[in-house]
Amino acid sequence: MRIAFAAAVPPAEGTWVVLAGSDGALGPTGSELDRRTGGALMRALKDRSGNFKRGEAIELRYPAGLELDRIVVLSLGKPEEASRYDLETVGGNLAVRLKGLRVRAASVAVEVLGGLRASDTAISLATGASLRAYRFDKYRTAKDDLEDQNDQLEQLTLHLDEPGAAEAAWRAAEAVIAGVAHGRDLVTEPANVLSPEAFAEACRELGPALGLEVEVHDRAALERLGMRALLAVSQGSAREPRVATLRWSGGPPDQPPVALIGKGVCFDSGGLSIKPASGMEEMKWDMGGAAAVFGAMKALAGRKAKANVVGVLGLTENMPSGTAQRPGDVITSMAGLTIEVVNTDAEGRLVLADVLHYAKEQFKPRVMIDLATLTGAIIVALGHEQAGLFTPDDELARRIQDAGAAVGEKVWRRPLGDDYAKHIKSDIADIKNVGRNRQAGATAGAVFLQRFVGDVPWAHIDIAGTAWSKEDRPLAPKGATGYGVRLLDRLIADHYEA
Repeated sequence: MRIAFAAAVPPAEGTWVVLAGSDGALGPTGSELDRRTGGALMRALKDRSGNFKRGEAIELRYPAGLELDRIVVLSLGKPEEASRYDLETVGGNLAVRLKGLRVRAASVAVEVLGGLRASDTAISLATGASLRAYRFDKYRTAKDDLEDQNDQLEQLTLHLDEPGAAEAAWRAAEAVIAGVAHGRDLVTEPANVLSPEAFAEACRELGPALGLEVEVHDRAALERLGMRALLAVSQGSAREPRVATLRWSGGPPDQPPVALIGKGVCFDSGGLSIKPASGMEEMKWDMGGAAAVFGAMKALAGRKAKANVVGVLGLTENMPSGTAQRPGDVITSMAGLTIEVVNTDAEGRLVLADVLHYAKEQFKPRVMIDLATLTGAIIVALGHEQAGLFTPDDELARRIQDAGAAVGEKVWRRPLGDDYAKHIKSDIADIKNVGRNRQAGATAGAVFLQRFVGDVPWAHIDIAGTAWSKEDRPLAPKGATGYGVRLLDRLIADHYEA
């Protein structure tokens, strides 16, 4: 969908959207249209009895006295109470409503309402509409699918005073949206297309256009580095593993980077501890953490963030074969810690163990944050509404929670500590890769990862419940959500830019 900003003009043709408060208060354009239609808008709003909820819309088709196809009155709720994210959800609702009306182009009259700045409102509405209008149509060929594609909203023009200011702000917002969309694309791709090698190639392609420094380590390089935990996960697959680093240097040259770490298991069969067949097709999105980091790096570079950030992606497949690792194997990680592999389906933490240690030693970061679809246990605990946050650092926890709340990507802090570290004590190695049966499974994964971060401030975000959705969400259609891209971008914008 194309977004444009234009000067405020009187509505003349096509579909126009005007804004209203929950009490039915209209802006100047809405009031003028109401006058020209003989009070039709206010009569329609009267039916809502002062309860015009945020995001709801009323449609008037072929309004008398005008050459317009339709007027859509869109509620901002109580504007004085609306956050940026609230307004984004209104934009998402608008995109859904216009698609349902088979509108391919629409104009929005954005005016000061309830103290909101018109440019801020315009950016928020455009952001929400763009995120919600996302589609992945790459493999659709059937006639009915193609017809459905032709019903999409293609153009949204926001009319306001001083559109130039909105256009300037939109460039940064658009870069973040592009990062979310690209991350969703990667998660949605089938595993026969998005192999670890193909994911690494996508990283290479991203670099030249955005000024990212990209390095890809192949199997031979990983063997030289001693990433034996990651390699153990990959040894059952015919696909070669990769570790990709994407570096953005937008801050002071001497400032240590923020390190973003992503689990990129492009397909997770469970290995020899094989998963049930039912639902296994969903395991193509077990690389959602790597996709989120990829999308965040694209967003940061696209908007030229004034920060030094490195993204490190551990890319592999977890497959059963005669060469796969076995339950009971003991492997030695890059950090030198030995790991008893009790369950080969707890593979993500093995991948991250080596990648976290590598990021710590190679880049000397000021903070490390990893994202991973790590455990089903976090879904049992939190459902699909929030991700699990694990960190021993109270200030870092607060920053991540605030960033997530601001963009609608919520996190809930979960416990760590020595009591839980006992859960991964092994009888024959330094640690084992699972905890106690059906006890604090998500925390067991987190305390495992904590063994590889040293003294660097660190947070782990378990996104197993939020990377994919089986139902539509305010800013995402069902499927890949792109969770984490906007959270990371907002966190860095608020706390780590120069």
